[in-house]
Amino acid sequence: MLDRLNKQLEKMMPLITPIGVIIGVIFSAYLKDFSFLIPWIFAFMTFAGSLGSNFHSLKDVVTHPKSIFIAIMILHVLMPIWAWGVGHIVFPNDPYTITGLILAMVIPTGITSFIWVSIYKGNIPMVLSVILIDVLLSPIIVPYSLTIFIGQKIEMDTISIMMGLLGMVVIPSIIGMMLNQLTKGKINYLLGRRLAPFSKLSIGLVVMLNGSVVAPYLKNINSRLVGITLVVFFIALTGYFFSFIIGRLLVKDRGSVISLTFTGGMRNISSGAVIGVTYFPAAVAVPVVIGMLFQQILASLAGHFVAKYYTKRLEKQNQGSVVV
Repeated sequence: MLDRLNKQLEKMMPLITPIGVIIGVIFSAYLKDFSFLIPWIFAFMTFAGSLGSNFHSLKDVVTHPKSIFIAIMILHVLMPIWAWGVGHIVFPNDPYTITGLILAMVIPTGITSFIWVSIYKGNIPMVLSVILIDVLLSPIIVPYSLTIFIGQKIEMDTISIMMGLLGMVVIPSIIGMMLNQLTKGKINYLLGRRLAPFSKLSIGLVVMLNGSVVAPYLKNINSRLVGITLVVFFIALTGYFFSFIIGRLLVKDRGSVISLTFTGGMRNISSGAVIGVTYFPAAVAVPVVIGMLFQQILASLAGHFVAKYYTKRLEKQNQGSVVV
């Protein structure tokens, strides 16, 4: 029954986050007092998602360091610079929105990128390596990247952000992977599969609670909110596009290009919203929460594009073979 529920929830992923945001905004008066639960729920999600992984994927770093390095550069150099530039052009006098755009791009890659890479037959060891390395480095990369891009424009407690990421992401991930390693994968079958549907429901719950905190900024639909939505959508879309193009130019093989497209395009958007809500003024979290509305939808569109692209390439190759 839990397996069937999990499969149904996987199909509903593009809808879970937008619905969660809408419910959070509508019932914000009742939900915002429970926002203290967000880090704990997120830690559970990270733990459950890590039960299917172990430290063997780190071997891929040694055998294929180029692909991993390119992914990290896209995640933590190219896209934050791009978000910083677009933010300053469109919102030159709005440091909170600029900070939110940068935060949405400096957070680690989305753990759900593994699901999409699996669906479209990408390089599994590569995506696992990128997720693992990015998670382990996040307490250092995220706060110091924000310091570099934001400077002293917004007050920020770097140590608290580092500790928050350790508690929400790194420690639960290490515990989950250690259990997988020690049980030789049995823990994923015994516990991971049972927790999977609850983990996906938790995504909706975290999004809902985050939505309740930033509700005052989302309830009044005005030109500024529409502008932020369009810019967030644009930056997120270009993340997939840049990752695909760079993959085609530098990596070339189909599996790695697919993995790079999803790891470079997706973000652990829930953790970004938690950081925004917990450690910054609520206005900073607005671009991140808005990103939740269409991250899974964009991932679905990117997968469709990549599949169509490689299908056409295969058809051309087959036609060329017939002509020869």
